[in-house]
Amino acid sequence: THSRRLLGVQDGGGGRSLLPSRWKSSQPQLDPVDRSDEEGGGDIDWDNLGFGLTPTDYMYVMRCTQEEGGFSRGELARYGNIELSPSSGVLNYGQGLFEGLKAYRRADGPGYTLFRPEENARRMQHGAGRMCMPSPSVEQFVHAVKQTVLANKRWVPPQGKGALYLRPLLIGSGAILGLAPAPEYTFMIYAAPVGTYFKEGMAAINLLVEEEIHRAMPGGTGGVKTISNYAPVLKAQMDARSKGFADVLYLDSVHKRYVEEASSCNLFVVKGGAVATPATAGTILPGVTRRSIIELARDSGYQVEERLVSIDDLISADEVFCTGTAVGVTPVSTVRVQDRRRHAVEEAVHDSDVDPDGPGGGQERMDGCG
Repeated sequence: THSRRLLGVQDGGGGRSLLPSRWKSSQPQLDPVDRSDEEGGGDIDWDNLGFGLTPTDYMYVMRCTQEEGGFSRGELARYGNIELSPSSGVLNYGQGLFEGLKAYRRADGPGYTLFRPEENARRMQHGAGRMCMPSPSVEQFVHAVKQTVLANKRWVPPQGKGALYLRPLLIGSGAILGLAPAPEYTFMIYAAPVGTYFKEGMAAINLLVEEEIHRAMPGGTGGVKTISNYAPVLKAQMDARSKGFADVLYLDSVHKRYVEEASSCNLFVVKGGAVATPATAGTILPGVTRRSIIELARDSGYQVEERLVSIDDLISADEVFCTGTAVGVTPVSTVRVQDRRRHAVEEAVHDSDVDPDGPGGGQERMDGCG
């Protein structure tokens, strides 16, 4: 299938990288101190990892005040609860952002790989500008990610069994009463070993188109990864899951006929060899995996369009798949659309044999820490 060919990033032995050279990062400068308590992740059943929270040993913390004007040097701390004022900006006004990325064990030797962490850093910087927050530099962000991986290396699943999921957070931690930016900000990263995101594992998923609840609106914050974008879609997501669907597809809030994205992933449709994905025009999150698939597809000779994608486009597609850090690249088997006349349309689209968990050889390499 098309998505399988786009993800053919390694040869059969898992050694030779076929990813674009522009994705390859320079060798990282790593802290040689091993803070991991021991090898092995306790009693974890690596063959049955889901996407739940398994606390690891360490988290990374860095702070910034208005007086300092920028983030100071961060440090690793034992994973645990944090102290937060009841009047903090994040609790009262939702002033916060988060990111998500993964670290994998290398297949060709000791060490770990990260997939384009600089892109997550830049996306957080963009979101911070929208939310009136300072942000770590790209260098600070990537350094913090690497240190978190190294400190929790015993929790990185065996190669092919999953990944260490990393959750960077940027929050307004300072106390504030009136509506205004917080006086202090905290950047932190915690980690957890994870397997596949959907309970279907690597199998194709079923999606339900939501026509009443909208994820974002023009002029809002749909294009940045703010924490306040996610709780409002929980009702639609839980309703869909109670009906047997893996996730929800949201429509635009103006015309209610163009598909935007799912609860936590972007969408692609393939028709006649052409690939299309909804354009990011302020209401859709510019996913790192989404951008990577677009670049791979164009490098492979596919015609790729970033445009409005209608429900009709979705139903008539040859193939549909979702992309995201958490979900990888996940094929879609069925989409159900129910209009106001209560007329249900269920259209099967072609399955894709995709491994959403396989790291590519062009990811950032972390040597000397295995």
